[in-house]
Amino acid sequence: MELKNTFFLILLLSTTILQSSSANPKRPEPDRFIVSSCQTTRYPSLCVHTLSAYSTMIRHNNDQDLAQTALTISLARARSVAIFVVKLTKETPSFKRREYLAIKDCIEVLGNSVDRLGQSVKELGRAGHAVASEDFMWKMSNVQTWVSAALTDETTCLDGFSGQAMEGKLKRLIRLKVVHVAQVTSNALALVNHFAEKRTVKIP
Repeated sequence: MELKNTFFLILLLSTTILQSSSANPKRPEPDRFIVSSCQTTRYPSLCVHTLSAYSTMIRHNNDQDLAQTALTISLARARSVAIFVVKLTKETPSFKRREYLAIKDCIEVLGNSVDRLGQSVKELGRAGHAVASEDFMWKMSNVQTWVSAALTDETTCLDGFSGQAMEGKLKRLIRLKVVHVAQVTSNALALVNHFAEKRTVKIP
């Protein structure tokens, strides 16, 4: 998926989420469901905090809604971090050569992460309509592969800033943003896996 198309996808999904949240800000049942489901993730507190803001988009006990929302949030935040890093390069007057190369690689892998998360959001939606077990498992396998690759892309960005020579404000700024989005993506992957496991049991 091209970055331009990904932008419009995020805009559409984010607008829908925000409109629904404004229409019904209080809905306790999904919150309990979110808290329970987030216990399957690596960062449960972050999971609850992130998803609770969009609880009106998540039907009670609906694991697909939960995974879909988590992926959409991950996509939006990955794109935001990619834009942040690009903007940082324009605002910073000069870089060491190693910093320049690390940032260049980071922008590339974050772009890949955005593309893969965009593919995952669409494929998860299609998987939810699958009737046959084989079709569902194939689509979910695609989603799991792409989200895993997106998570690898995000952590790969940080690899270029390893070592004492790269310590400094630039590394701290980028690391703070990328670590956050990597944790959000990790949680989304856990919820995707949870949905896949539960749904596979139900489909003949």
